[in-house]
Amino acid sequence: MNRNDVTEKIISTKVAKGLQWSAIASKLGRSKEWTTALCLGQMSASAEQARCLGEIFGLTDEEQKWLQIVPHKGTLQTPVPTDPLIYRWYEIVNVYGSTIKELIHEEFGDGIMSAIDLSMAITREADPKGDRVKVVLSGKFLPYKQY
Repeated sequence: MNRNDVTEKIISTKVAKGLQWSAIASKLGRSKEWTTALCLGQMSASAEQARCLGEIFGLTDEEQKWLQIVPHKGTLQTPVPTDPLIYRWYEIVNVYGSTIKELIHEEFGDGIMSAIDLSMAITREADPKGDRVKVVLSGKFLPYKQY
């Protein structure tokens, strides 16, 4: 058994029970975005969170322990993603990455936007020409220090 096995069990149970990430997040007391990342293997759970997910998904004690292991983050199946939705994010970074970088540096100085101290919100915006996906990322600015 490994963390991927637990992720697959979570996904198959979610489908079988007709669960929604927002409902799971509500039971966990976290955002749907963070909860989904946890369940997909990109975050680690506390013992209490693992127990809660264990009840929701029928996980064994061993499977709950796998949820508490620090994962290998940022893993994709291929260097360039082939899933169309994930590829569009890759495309956004390729097209607008230098613009985002330039504007962050102009506003904040030499540093980075944290992916560790980050919050995310994904919502639906009604639009007569077709609903829109709204993604808000808020990451702490971390300046490079001089030494």
